[in-house]
Amino acid sequence: MNRKLKLIWDFRGPASQKTAEHHCIHLKEFATIEKLHFYEVDFKILSEMHAIAFITVDEIDMKTYRDALKPHRGQLA
Repeated sequence: MNRKLKLIWDFRGPASQKTAEHHCIHLKEFATIEKLHFYEVDFKILSEMHAIAFITVDEIDMKTYRDALKPHRGQLA
């Protein structure tokens, strides 16, 4: 069974929501250009000054995403 991993980018400050939202566009573009599978790309507002962008991928594809995009952290999805 292949595990799903969530790769996460943290954004802080007054523009964190817009930055996280915009980062999702680039995550989708990268996956499309590289012809990589993903389950979900989205952002979440954690507070007024902290938002995250994330992509959920199969564990087998994690290294490709990690090495190219340098997420801040990851977790099991």
